[in-house]
Amino acid sequence: MAHLPAGERTERNRRIAAALSAEENRPLEVVYPFVFLDAIHYKVKENHQYQTKAAYVVMGITMDGTKDILGVWIGEHESSKFWLNVLNDLKSRGVLDVYLFCVDGLKGFVEAIGAVYPQSQVQRCIVHQIRSSTRFVGYKDIKPMMVDLKKVYTAVT
Repeated sequence: MAHLPAGERTERNRRIAAALSAEENRPLEVVYPFVFLDAIHYKVKENHQYQTKAAYVVMGITMDGTKDILGVWIGEHESSKFWLNVLNDLKSRGVLDVYLFCVDGLKGFVEAIGAVYPQSQVQRCIVHQIRSSTRFVGYKDIKPMMVDLKKVYTAVT
């Protein structure tokens, strides 16, 4: 890796910070038909100890079908209270209506969404539903069960 003079590193960091700030504060669409909310959990080393952090990721689908990452927030652990703050941030950035939120089964999630977007519908993510279904199935029975579940989730009605 090439060594950069201190002044050049400072300028590069300043440009990156400005670009990140602009992205974090950019105005968003007024309406999104679909918004997916999920957190990714990862380990970081802080003060010589590993701690679990949550990256709250919000992806919206615009009216023309384009995927748009609306934001990523970092928190200590996933909670509906933090999600409430994220939803309020989205509203303050101009998102006035969401037709359908797709979320996991976090306790209090539906209530947090209802507090900020009372007209929106909420659907539990199919991936999270399947994970919940397989949690109580023995390892040797998961593959046959998944074959049966696939028939259910790909059925026309």
